[in-house]
Amino acid sequence: MTFKTPESKSSEPPITPASFRDEMQAVLRLTSGRERMEAELSKVIVGQKEVIEQILIALCCGGHCLITGAPGLAKTLLVKSIASIFHLKYQRIQFTPDLMPADITGTEILQDTDAGRRLVFVPGPLFANLILADEINRTPPKTQAALLEAMQEIQVTAAGVRYPLHPPFFVLATQNPIEMEGTYPLPEAQLDRFMFNVIMDYLPEEDEIAVVTRTTASPPADLEALFTGEDVLKFHDLVRKVPVAEEMVRYAVRLAAASRPNHPQTPDFVNQWVNWGAGTRAGQFLVLGAKVRALFKGRAHVAVDDIQSLARPVLRHRILLNYRAEAENIRVEDIIERLLKHVPIPLNP
Repeated sequence: MTFKTPESKSSEPPITPASFRDEMQAVLRLTSGRERMEAELSKVIVGQKEVIEQILIALCCGGHCLITGAPGLAKTLLVKSIASIFHLKYQRIQFTPDLMPADITGTEILQDTDAGRRLVFVPGPLFANLILADEINRTPPKTQAALLEAMQEIQVTAAGVRYPLHPPFFVLATQNPIEMEGTYPLPEAQLDRFMFNVIMDYLPEEDEIAVVTRTTASPPADLEALFTGEDVLKFHDLVRKVPVAEEMVRYAVRLAAASRPNHPQTPDFVNQWVNWGAGTRAGQFLVLGAKVRALFKGRAHVAVDDIQSLARPVLRHRILLNYRAEAENIRVEDIIERLLKHVPIPLNP
C-alpha cells in the first residue's frame, strides 16, 4: 500500500524505507485490529455493530462523538469497554444542572509548599484520554463552553492560565432523547465539533434475549488491551496519508453543500424544509471517516459507498429543520435520504 510517489510535490520529507515500513505495519495493525476490536467488544456488547463501527472510525481519525439513545442501552458500558481495549485513561463526567466549569477543568487550591503557601492547580476529570460526558445536554451553557474549548483546542483555561491536555483526547457525549425537561440544548457551534451523531436504538428480540441471559448469569469477561495511546496517534497520522481522489472530495463537498438552503445548487426540498445546513466540517469529516472505513474494508482508496454510509451520522446533527418540516412530519433522516439520491455520484468512483 503506497501513500505517496517519488513524483509527489508534497512539502513533506520523502518516504524512506524505514518510514514506509512503519506505515505498512500501522496499516496492518489497523486493518487486522478491527476484527480483534469487535471480538473483544462482543464479550460485553451484544449487537450494535453499526454503532461500534462509527465510534471506532471516529477514534481512529481523532473525532468526537455524540451518542443519542434511550436509557439502558449500554452506552456507558460501550464507551468504558472501548477505553479498555485502547488502554486509554478514562473519565466519566455526569453532567447536571449545577455542574460548574471548574468541576470539569480543575481549580486552584491553597497548599503549603517549600516556598510557603501558594495556589496550586488541581486538574479536573478532563485531564484524561477518553471522556464520557454523560447527559451532556443537562448542564448549563457556561459548562458546555468549557468542554467546547477542550474539544476544539485540546486545552483548558483555569484562572486565566491555559493547560494543555495530553493527546489522544476524545469526548464521547451521550444525551437522552426522551426527557427534555431540565435540559439545555447544545448550541450549533458545539454540535458542529462532534464528528458523528450516533443513534443507539433498541436491540432486536434475539439480541435482547442474549443480553438478559448473559447479564443475569456469570460476571462479564475481562477485556484485553489491544492498543495504546501511541498506537492511536499513529492511526491518526496514517489516516491523513490515505489517498483520496478529487472526485470523492468533490462528492463529499457537494453532499454537504446541497443541505444549505437558498444556494444556487440547492434542491427545492431543502429550501422548503431546512432552516440551516451543514458547514465545511461536514465535508472534512465525511472524507476523514471514509478513509478509515476504506482501511477497515481492506482498501487503500475511498469509494462512494464509504462516503454514503457515513452521511447520516455526519449530517443528522448539522441540518436544522424549520417549522414547516415539523408540521409535515419531515425528519432529518428523510432529508439525508433525498440528498443521497439528489447529488450525482462521480462517474469514475
